[in-house]
Amino acid sequence: MRKGGVQMEDSTTLIVMETKQDNSYGSITMSAPVQPPDRNVFSDGATRVDYVLVWEEPRSSKDEQSVGVSPAHRKWREEFLRKLKQCGLLQEQKIVLQTKIRICFVLLSAPWSVLSYYAEEISLRVPLQVVNSPNVSWSEQVLSWLSLPNPLAQDVPHPPLCYYTCQFRPNKLPRFLGSDNKETFFKTTQRHQVLYEILARTPYGCVREGQVGVDRLLSEHVFTAAFPLHEGGFQPPPPPRPPLSPSLRQVLYSHWARWSCWRCYQPLDHIREYFGEKIALYFAWLGFYTAWLLPASLLGTLVFMVGICLVVTDVPAKEVCDSGDDFVMCPTCNICSFWNYSSICVTYKVGILFDNGGTVFLSVFMSLWAVTFLEYWKRTCSSLSDRWNCSDFQDIEERPRPEFTAMAPMTMRNPVTGAEEPYFPENKRFNRTLSGCMVIIIMIVLVLMCLIAIILCRSILSILIYKSSNSFFSLSAGRIASFTSSVLNLLVILMLSRLYTALAHILTRWEMHRTQSKYEDMFILKVFIFQFVNFYSSPVYIAFFKGRFVGYPGNYNTLFGVRNEDCGAGGCLVELAQELLVIMGGKQLINNIQEFIVPKLKSWWQKRRMSAVQREVKEDGGEEAQWEQLPPWEADYQLLVCDGLLSEYLEMVIQFGFITIFVAACPLAPLFALINNWVEIRLDAQKFVAEYRRPVVEQAQDIGIWLPIMQFITHTAVLSNAFLIAFTSSFLPRLYYRYTRDRTLSGFVNFTLATSHNYTQQDQKTSCRYHGFRDENGQYLPHFFHLLAIQLAFVIIFEHVVFFIGRLIDMMVPDVPEEVEMKIKREHYMAKRALAENRTVTDTMFPGEQDPLSRSLRQRGARPSQPTQNEFPPPNLKKIPEETDSRGSC
Repeated sequence: MRKGGVQMEDSTTLIVMETKQDNSYGSITMSAPVQPPDRNVFSDGATRVDYVLVWEEPRSSKDEQSVGVSPAHRKWREEFLRKLKQCGLLQEQKIVLQTKIRICFVLLSAPWSVLSYYAEEISLRVPLQVVNSPNVSWSEQVLSWLSLPNPLAQDVPHPPLCYYTCQFRPNKLPRFLGSDNKETFFKTTQRHQVLYEILARTPYGCVREGQVGVDRLLSEHVFTAAFPLHEGGFQPPPPPRPPLSPSLRQVLYSHWARWSCWRCYQPLDHIREYFGEKIALYFAWLGFYTAWLLPASLLGTLVFMVGICLVVTDVPAKEVCDSGDDFVMCPTCNICSFWNYSSICVTYKVGILFDNGGTVFLSVFMSLWAVTFLEYWKRTCSSLSDRWNCSDFQDIEERPRPEFTAMAPMTMRNPVTGAEEPYFPENKRFNRTLSGCMVIIIMIVLVLMCLIAIILCRSILSILIYKSSNSFFSLSAGRIASFTSSVLNLLVILMLSRLYTALAHILTRWEMHRTQSKYEDMFILKVFIFQFVNFYSSPVYIAFFKGRFVGYPGNYNTLFGVRNEDCGAGGCLVELAQELLVIMGGKQLINNIQEFIVPKLKSWWQKRRMSAVQREVKEDGGEEAQWEQLPPWEADYQLLVCDGLLSEYLEMVIQFGFITIFVAACPLAPLFALINNWVEIRLDAQKFVAEYRRPVVEQAQDIGIWLPIMQFITHTAVLSNAFLIAFTSSFLPRLYYRYTRDRTLSGFVNFTLATSHNYTQQDQKTSCRYHGFRDENGQYLPHFFHLLAIQLAFVIIFEHVVFFIGRLIDMMVPDVPEEVEMKIKREHYMAKRALAENRTVTDTMFPGEQDPLSRSLRQRGARPSQPTQNEFPPPNLKKIPEETDSRGSC
């Protein structure tokens, strides 16, 4: 078996699957060291706490009875807890009395019978055999081949094992590893999955009104929190350390979340073991993306350094600075005065830093870099998903969402698994999706209206500043107005983002998507479409539209009575670079401040609110003063709620767009992204390990719809950079002038300026210069059309060459490595042998049916009908009758 191109011995056996007594799947390692006492247990000291429900009630100052509690909330809560008992969950209640509130904790635990039933129901995967599959990165392979020490490696204790796995079946229990100990057979994270599945699908009222699941109860404030417990504290014990093995949370904090780990590999297997595949894949992608930013940032910095050298030797820059009064420019606004072109000497030289021949090479490189990055990420993702046993998750194993299961009006047989599953009519979902699209269009129109308002604000502000009596402000009116509008645009972007994210969540929930992956993909797509327009509308306007529709002296175009904006003195590329630095840098700065300071302030306030001089704990009718360490459920209740990965992915994907779509305007963008991501990884790691409540594990096969979104950004970046170089940069005009007039670019400045002899100001006609290829009457000169043809040809050639090379890279780099394909086939073979029965596959999946692909839609709760003479009966669509005994009453 080959792994990452290195030949290694595979010690697995395909057929013999014996369960050894010392193998414990749930304890992560085959022979785990001595662990500290587990405090996540009931009062009996043995029953494990799998989940915690919390609610708060006001407390009367005279007695311990709560006052002001909503009767409806109390009724829903009692009904919900009663249904959980009917499901077989064990419960224990803890009450913490404080000065003004009473906090009630309900500890939940699932016995073996419940775990085994729902493990089969939700298709949990359990181990068949240990497989020798070390996780070796490409940098480790290169350094090993060169016989060099690896400065990125670190020795992380208790590495989780890899297994061949298959779906759990109770009647095949002896064939799975660790089956001799039912207490540790299921991992802690799998127990959390089972508990969440039960909590999410249990009704507490009228099903038709959506009164189903713990998430709805949390939104209605019936419960204030619902979470699984962390595995002890995150801080390692102080020295001298006791002879106890550190918990997995402590290992993650010591070898991942600390700032000193910035140069080390991330312990992805440990992250997956504690937080699940979905969060582990996010950090794997973020680390992979950050590593790939290193060559891009080095080349971008090199191009910027080349620009610094060109500032000294550039002939047109010397002409501008030495022109004196030779070029008298037309006023930039109706009340502005004439100005000398030599006054923008510094601004013109700054523009050369971002606008030089190196940017063309950088644009081509970044376009191919993005394609190659995505291709190699797909290979890495397929290797990780196979290593973590989730390569078939979305295709076969993913179950309907619990909320969808409870609220769908009918059922249908799954043609793949043969299981009876909830169903929502596609035509209704399509109509709801169309309605959601109309809302998206309205929000996009709102963004464009804000953009127009900012453009008008910039023009008006420039005029007001110019009228100032202060000479400094008057001379810098354009730059001040441009920077102020960029900051204002950033604030508008952030406010609209928060508004639309909440709106998109409501729309996606209303659309009733079947699986969690589909639900998240549609939610992400809505948010990204809006954020794409929200973040990129202003840079696109500056790059491709600003200064294109100004007109010429004597015939200026206007918008709402205000003269159209022209590019600044240094050109539109300088303004675009400023806009990118303000939006990208300001957004990253604000996000990092929010991720570093805001969680600490929230955590401090939560702990301060929960603290009391003396804690009174009421357990099973008894009451005593407690001064010892907080129980785990109280300690975790003081932590913050995990907000998911949407904001984290969105921040990085928007950043990916900035460094690829507009890299021609800002070569330093990859460097800023690299520095930000180094900080981002540690901030996110600290949040998940130390500041967030433990999230419920979610499986994932890949990063979902974010990959197609980045592929769309990559294709957009090719076109954007082609048009930026052709129409916004001075690269092609300089090249045209060099080969048609003067190879030294002498006289290039005069070549780019047109002359107007009829500019009228204060009833006086004066001659002045302006940017353009026009004659004295404002008509285009022949070389304008020559240059336009060259620009269009450059766009076509550029994008064809880049797309062709990108396609070659796509064909040369397979998405799934060969060794991964072989391992998947071997795992399927082992699962087939482990679960084999003396009956056909058709009988196993579809008992009593001749055609395994026949599908029938049935009334919820009804038994499958017996086979009739008609081999393909018509679908029978009926609404679900209200079940008052198990679904609640309306």
